[in-house]
Amino acid sequence: MEKKTAVVLLSGGLDSTTALAVARRDGFDIHALSFTYGQLHTVELEAARRVAAHFGVEQHTILDLPLASLGGSALTGHGEVPKDRENLDGEGIPVTYVPARNTIFLSYALAICEVTGATDIYIGVSHVDYSGYPDCRPEFIEAFEALANRATRIGVEGGHITIHAPVMELDKGETIRLGLSLGVDYSMTHTCYDPHEDGTACGRCDSCLLRLRGFAQAGVEDPVAYRERQ
Repeated sequence: MEKKTAVVLLSGGLDSTTALAVARRDGFDIHALSFTYGQLHTVELEAARRVAAHFGVEQHTILDLPLASLGGSALTGHGEVPKDRENLDGEGIPVTYVPARNTIFLSYALAICEVTGATDIYIGVSHVDYSGYPDCRPEFIEAFEALANRATRIGVEGGHITIHAPVMELDKGETIRLGLSLGVDYSMTHTCYDPHEDGTACGRCDSCLLRLRGFAQAGVEDPVAYRERQ
């Protein structure tokens, strides 16, 4: 029986890498999809390539999008990346939110489904350990899946597109334990929003702090290098 293909959004970070490992566990061939969108931390794409090679993905597409030209996010050079925030789970949407990013990314994944006939998309978002991004919530994933099945040939011709968010209900520690059980080597991954020129993680941005908290929760040493480590 021929394997089915899943489109996996792969940033090269901890969550998306774990989502890819879950898709592989679920028996799918993988079409990984990554983006250059003007992010300052382009080193994450090197991590995405490492992860794709490690898992032997069948296809890895990297698309170039001009999101930085729209402004609105510290991740694309419009403002400073916050450091040393104490309340990572507080109210409000931080300046590192990239407007409509996951909506745009999922739309391209949906286009690949339309072209290839794939009906499954995996995305590594969680509403448990996150920085308050509106497009990392279960309501968003449910709404996008409903849209996908109303706006595509697959959906209107009787098929069904499923958006999988396998770490949605997991904190970072649980995500890490899941990934380790599936053979993820987290030394391949990159999480930092504001890495130094040599690619070393800063250890102080929200993303680094959440990652470090997760490894502490999992009782495992984080294998990546940090310039500073609290």
